[in-house]
Amino acid sequence: MYIIKINKIIILTKRSWGKSMSKNQLEEIKEQLKQKGYKLTTQRRIILDSILDNQDKHLSIEEIYKIVKEKMPEIGLATVYRTIMLLSDLKVLNKIDLDDGCSRFELSNSEDSHNHHHLICIKCGKVEEAEDDLLEALEEQIEKKKGFKVINHMVKFYGICKECKKE
Repeated sequence: MYIIKINKIIILTKRSWGKSMSKNQLEEIKEQLKQKGYKLTTQRRIILDSILDNQDKHLSIEEIYKIVKEKMPEIGLATVYRTIMLLSDLKVLNKIDLDDGCSRFELSNSEDSHNHHHLICIKCGKVEEAEDDLLEALEEQIEKKKGFKVINHMVKFYGICKECKKE
């Protein structure tokens, strides 16, 4: 079973930052913050690092907070929330909805113009990414037949993951 959503507002992109941020990427984020009148504070850097270290997990704000709290016990949930919203506004993070009742976040990569697709296990809730864009031909057909230029799309495949199939 799969659901296709075409969404021109929230753009999900494949991440290529790896486990550590390069100096250029960090400088780019610093510059984005500076342009909006903000700095890359210690708290913001720890939050970013926590997301990078867990980027394959599509974390909620509460999950990010728990990870950050281990590194910086004095940080508050409101600080994490405000930082995530700021990074989302700056397009450093993308907000995603995996139909589990909470907003989740992943790093954005402005070099990519299309979504990656999500594979969601209906037994354990595990979320994996399918990196290939499977809909290029369909997008071309839509543009040719309807004159509609698809800017982006969101695809979620629901099924049973490899581990759950073994059970």
